[in-house]
Amino acid sequence: MFDEFVKEITSELEAKESRKRARSGDAQGNFEYAVRFILEGLWKKSLSFPPSESFINLRSGYYSELPRYKDQKLTYRQVKAAFEGMIECRFIEITSKGSHFKELLTGFVATDQLTERLENLEGHPAFVLSPPSDEEIIILRDKIGDQKVDVDYKDTPKTERFRSNLKKINQCFLKHWADLRIKNIEYQRLAERILQDEDKEPIDLSRRTLTRIFANGSFEQGGRFYRGWWQNIPSEYRPFITIDEAITTEYDYSQLSPHMLYFAYNYEMGNEDAYDRVLDGEHHDVVKQAFNAMVQANSPLNLKPDKINMDGLEMEWKDLRRRILDTHKPIAHLFFDGIGNRLQYKDSCIAESVMLQFADQNQVALPIHDSFIMRQGFAGDLEEAMRRAFYDEFQSDIPIKHEVIVEGVALFEDDGSPRTEAVTKDDKEHSQWYDRNTLWLSNKGNFR
Repeated sequence: MFDEFVKEITSELEAKESRKRARSGDAQGNFEYAVRFILEGLWKKSLSFPPSESFINLRSGYYSELPRYKDQKLTYRQVKAAFEGMIECRFIEITSKGSHFKELLTGFVATDQLTERLENLEGHPAFVLSPPSDEEIIILRDKIGDQKVDVDYKDTPKTERFRSNLKKINQCFLKHWADLRIKNIEYQRLAERILQDEDKEPIDLSRRTLTRIFANGSFEQGGRFYRGWWQNIPSEYRPFITIDEAITTEYDYSQLSPHMLYFAYNYEMGNEDAYDRVLDGEHHDVVKQAFNAMVQANSPLNLKPDKINMDGLEMEWKDLRRRILDTHKPIAHLFFDGIGNRLQYKDSCIAESVMLQFADQNQVALPIHDSFIMRQGFAGDLEEAMRRAFYDEFQSDIPIKHEVIVEGVALFEDDGSPRTEAVTKDDKEHSQWYDRNTLWLSNKGNFR
């Protein structure tokens, strides 16, 4: 149905054009692809929480720069023609112009006319639309001036292995459905909260695959996995994540950065919590933020990082900084040396190992940097996989914490038959979740 919708819109745009000659074969194909590209984005944004703007780059040179990271089917001429045509047909309206993700992008939304037609589409974009098969998922970034930018690179056996492994993981993810089982009214509360946080993006359930991003122009720095929708929600909502409508459990490496620092250099860390020991068990989260900022920094951090809130502490930043250094004297020389990105590379390799193990079993382990979320029935297997992956990297054991997730209501009986009882109060309160999961479970064999 979406393919037919794209053809309808394309025909309507062409009917408004004042061209003397029809486009050539390649140009026509690129035009239709540009229309599809814009409509896909609008459909996804219309069903995000909250519904949000789409953005498009209208700078002529953008589509020919760094071809590794660009969709080669998108050309400036046809993207511009499709965009202007949709404005003329009153399908979209411009909402903003300005800096967005370091590029001068134009923001836009669907008009009521187009929104109504999008709402009539069958299915959900997360099911119907798949990421482009040739989309680059191994990204190398470097810092130029004050900006972090994507840079080109030559493939090596190492980068090809990274890409092959991540494709395997992503293919597994696309065979399963992760969702957020909260009441309909809670979705609205979450949407309002996200709108107030400039560091958060709307929840887009169609973001079902991962991208691996390396830092400082090196494939041995950074390398963590990003862009999964579940990584963007506040931590208190993670207990309500479901996979294939089943409840889940989250396992978390305890004090990952301190353990890696101590173990990598053969120091003994002791049994006391690395963060709690700094301020006698108080202000755990602030100490953790400060510790990680000091590990990540390339300079002494004489000034407090903006994102660290010390309102509840009766001390200044310089005092907290000193307390951390004094408490962790064996590794004090490792702070402020930019070691953080090198540690991230190690933890990203651990995460890759865990996800690959389960992808081989056609099971999903959703990563959140130092933790993983899986169906509750695989909790024991997940804990064992995490322990093994860490030991293989550091030849040491690490404590692992877990949280048992809230009980859920299944859509299907144990024998696989659909539930047949009348609609319950729970069904009504979670109707959006039920609708998405019913669609997925009844049609998953047809989804790409």
